[in-house]
Amino acid sequence: MRYEIIPVSPLQQNCSVVWNLDTKIGALIDPGGNADRLLDAIKNHQLKIEKILVTHPHVDHVGAVSELAQTLDVPIIGPHRDDQFWIDNLATQSQLFGVPCSGVFKPQQWLEQGDQVDVGNLCFDVYHCPGHTPGHVVFVENTHKIAFVGDVLFKGSIGRTDFPKGDHATLLRSIRDRLWSLDDTIAFVPGHGSMSTIGEEKHSNPFVGDEA
Repeated sequence: MRYEIIPVSPLQQNCSVVWNLDTKIGALIDPGGNADRLLDAIKNHQLKIEKILVTHPHVDHVGAVSELAQTLDVPIIGPHRDDQFWIDNLATQSQLFGVPCSGVFKPQQWLEQGDQVDVGNLCFDVYHCPGHTPGHVVFVENTHKIAFVGDVLFKGSIGRTDFPKGDHATLLRSIRDRLWSLDDTIAFVPGHGSMSTIGEEKHSNPFVGDEA
């Protein structure tokens, strides 16, 4: 497995391009903007993108989803259906946060806790982790020990819960019940900023770690 993290949108959101090393079949996770840059990366790596995966539909994570789904002719997978209202309000989000958006989209598949999403010979386990948004999901590739956690967990921090239908207690429960069940050695790509590992955050995160 290979992946490249490409910060996109004015909010420098971590879009990830993931692919199979042997087949070059891949997916985009949270393409929040800068579609041309993402298409250039796909071309440079000579990839065949077969899916777009969405952790949650805040505009900085999905600003380029509609455009790229049409350009690449691929399905949109995720998030959980409890985030439909965020998709419906993408135009308002775009105006409010100053993040360009290529349009409203319709996922071809809503995701649930325990689902699996295949990308070539990669298999991502789906964890429903509400709190930042009610329908937020996390994608975990356990074989290669890598997770894509959106805005649930960060290096030394956790996601905001002051947006509509966000809930601090629910977010903490999602992290403790779902993410802390993962292997400590799993590295994760957050929605913004630097990577970390589950074990490091479990022990030292000031909001939800051992000392919290």
